Amino acid sequence: MSSVTSNDFFKSKVLGHPSGLFVLFFTEMWERFSFYGMRVLLINFLTAAAIGANPGWEWSAENAGALFGTYAMLLYLTPILGGIIADKLTGYRWAVVIGSIIMTLGHAAMAIETEFWLYVGLALLVIGTGFFKPNMTSIISEMYKDLPEKKDGAYTIFYMGVNAGAFFGMMLCGYLAEKVGWSWGFGLAGIFMLLGTLQFWLAKPLFGTIGDVPSKNGKEEAEVSATETSNDSDKTNPFTSLDKILIAIASVIGLGYAINDPLSKIGGIDLFGALKVGDFDGQYVAVLFGLAVFLFLTISRISRYTKIVRDRMIAVIIFAFFTVFFWMSFEQGATSLILFARDNVDRVLTGNAQIIFNIVNTLLTVIPLLIITWVLYLLGKETGKRIPASNFVLAICFLGVWALVGWMLYVEFSAEASEITVSWFSILNSFFIIAFANLFSKWWDSKYNPSAAVKYGLGLIIMAVGFGLLAFGAYGITDGVKVSMVWLILAYLFHTLGELCLSPVGLSYVSKLVPARMIAFMFGMWYLAIAIGNKLAAVLGGQIENITKEYSLSTFFLIFTIVPTIAGLLVIALNPVIKKLMHGVK
Repeated sequence: MSSVTSNDFFKSKVLGHPSGLFVLFFTEMWERFSFYGMRVLLINFLTAAAIGANPGWEWSAENAGALFGTYAMLLYLTPILGGIIADKLTGYRWAVVIGSIIMTLGHAAMAIETEFWLYVGLALLVIGTGFFKPNMTSIISEMYKDLPEKKDGAYTIFYMGVNAGAFFGMMLCGYLAEKVGWSWGFGLAGIFMLLGTLQFWLAKPLFGTIGDVPSKNGKEEAEVSATETSNDSDKTNPFTSLDKILIAIASVIGLGYAINDPLSKIGGIDLFGALKVGDFDGQYVAVLFGLAVFLFLTISRISRYTKIVRDRMIAVIIFAFFTVFFWMSFEQGATSLILFARDNVDRVLTGNAQIIFNIVNTLLTVIPLLIITWVLYLLGKETGKRIPASNFVLAICFLGVWALVGWMLYVEFSAEASEITVSWFSILNSFFIIAFANLFSKWWDSKYNPSAAVKYGLGLIIMAVGFGLLAFGAYGITDGVKVSMVWLILAYLFHTLGELCLSPVGLSYVSKLVPARMIAFMFGMWYLAIAIGNKLAAVLGGQIENITKEYSLSTFFLIFTIVPTIAGLLVIALNPVIKKLMHGVK
């Protein structure tokens, strides 16, 4: 049945791929538009002065970082559960729709701008992302299961949608929020999330049975397939009752910490207060215990495998460990770099500088939008008769984006002086990814393709260079003195180059190195490492005010220069050991 569906699916093509891929492209684009559009506003809104033309809540950076860190951490954990629910109950397409609707409600709640609805909105976004995030890629995987040679190209197109959505979401939601009002930015994110959901649902005729609710026969086939692909060591190493208890204990402690950190700082309620030892917070005592439990569980699980399997899993754990250091630094882009751009960067342009910026900003915005609109035209031309309502909704979306872009550019060209929005700098990551991804792809395909450990090390060190430039640019500045925006632009360039070095390694090595029965556990562990990195990033980013007051702004950025550099050099030094542990896996 799947073969017939796949063959039918590939009859309708756009740019050599099935039209349905571009429906997913635009669905993901609008979801990322709303996600990054909200994300780039949150820290700025929470910490903005309570008095002024566009007042915020004037939280401390520490409290804002605690809340944002928990939100970012949970975003990487709920997809594990969402994927399981889709596999067992809803199917991928329904899971995407459910997640989209929940996220739309989350954005709507945040637009109300009260503390209660902020928490409700963030909770809904976390839950909705859990349903949405893992299942879009699952639909693509199912679409291409009979044509694996086309899958790499499909994912490349799909991730262009990710970056296009992030680019326009941060630019337009950020501009509207900072120039008109915060609720307008939060609201715009919700509107495009809703329209993206609608166009996906109305495109149902294009997908046939792909992503449907799993049938009983389908479940049995999956179970048989899993059994056939499992090796002997998997069958003799089931999860014991003790394993499950330890997973439950570690999970409860981890979730408890995620909730308690902002609760204790913002609400003054400490769930782990009774565990306090001297000046050492009770929540950190609990975290250390939970970490010990998780390490014991991991070591005991791995020790039961044969040597080759065990060694390969140790290699994955080493990569996961260094992943924490990367995201701990890279995700400063969502916290401390937002505050740095707002408070310490000279963003006002006049004269020739203003003219040059407006021209560059116009090209930066209009050219990508023209390209994506052309893709929309090709999709409409190919599928106009089969999914007219879906195409109509997409056309409305693009008319809205064009109108917003036209208004934004008109305002900027009409102004006597331009003040660049804080959120504008965040779009640079998406722009640099699109600009340099092809170059790195050619590098990885050449004879100079470095090993996994070297890629990891390069990613960490190159990213650290970006923070080093910020430390240099901020050296010696005092209150009231602002630095050139060139330093922040260069920092985002090096951060992105570091990300492109590290991104090929990650999950691909989990799938290559880990036996079938442990895939879910190790994927969960990988996402846990990213979640921890995101939480640490927000917690440390929230210290920018304290560290700057006690030492200097340059000292703050030096932390993220030195730590990733040491981590990068260490993982490169471990290259021979990691190669040996991988036992020939490339």
